[in-house]
Amino acid sequence: MAAARIETVRLGAEGPVVGVQGLGCMGMSEFYGDTDEAAARETLETALDAGVTLFDTADMYGIGANEEFLAPFVAAHRDEITLATKFANERRADDPTYRAIRNDPPYIRQAVDASLRRLGIDVIDLYYMHRRNPEVPLAESVGAMAELVTAGKVRHLGLSEVTGPELREAHAVHPIAAVQSEWSLFSRDVEKSVVGAAAELGVAFVPYSPLGRGFLTGSFQDATADLAANDFRRHQPRFTGDNARRNAELLEPVRRVAKAHDATLGQIALAWVHSRAQAHGLAVVPIPGTRKASRVLENVAAARITLDEAELAELEPIAAQVAGDRYPDMSSTSDARE
Repeated sequence: MAAARIETVRLGAEGPVVGVQGLGCMGMSEFYGDTDEAAARETLETALDAGVTLFDTADMYGIGANEEFLAPFVAAHRDEITLATKFANERRADDPTYRAIRNDPPYIRQAVDASLRRLGIDVIDLYYMHRRNPEVPLAESVGAMAELVTAGKVRHLGLSEVTGPELREAHAVHPIAAVQSEWSLFSRDVEKSVVGAAAELGVAFVPYSPLGRGFLTGSFQDATADLAANDFRRHQPRFTGDNARRNAELLEPVRRVAKAHDATLGQIALAWVHSRAQAHGLAVVPIPGTRKASRVLENVAAARITLDEAELAELEPIAAQVAGDRYPDMSSTSDARE
């Protein structure tokens, strides 16, 4: 039996209408251990059948491999989906340790053409600047992105990991449809400034890692002990050692709320993210990532769970008690510029 389809919402004042929950595709190519390609392709189809229409990738995922992986799915369903990809995190296949953040116009023009080739399409629905390099004036970067819209290579613009003032500055150059940053029961720093700015400007918010990279589901307790050697979560401060032990204790109120709803921990974590739309007055479209069709169905069901005021109050203190940063190096995140 087909799953009930989720509701839809518009990204930005004039952006695309998408399912109220999207799918992050990064893990289908890299970062979360080995992937079963056939299972991942089944997951894409299951997501679309359930009403998920926003599919999120980036040129850095697998150094282009994730875009190439998505190309056949995109070709088969081009008129049914909204495809988002990103530029700015430069990597090199011949040097796995190389990382740079490029926001300069020549690089942007080069990056979009490369993404279009890998994806096998003529236009990208939503094109994000993945990370901000403060050494490049924001007006120059967004101006170059706006030229891509004029050229017909991109339909709508997005930003990732920016502050409220940066979002306002960018939106004054060209309308921004969506801003993407980490937002979950464990990560609420975006509420300092960018959430308010997005609500004021009519920009949608697309939370990545709404399940705390899986930690909020209870699927692992210590990344070093529980996850594969090639899983990058083993290097994230929140998920190892004393931090992991302390953070695992914070899941107890999530368990209590989940029991009351006969739901999973992940569903309650996602229901909380969905509740932010009403709490802050803006469109919120989380993009949990998974490689399993069963998890997609579990995740989309969370969009239909409503948490009452008492349950929201019980979950409220969690973020302030989380131990450890989101990344080993926080310098390229919005937190560092707030």
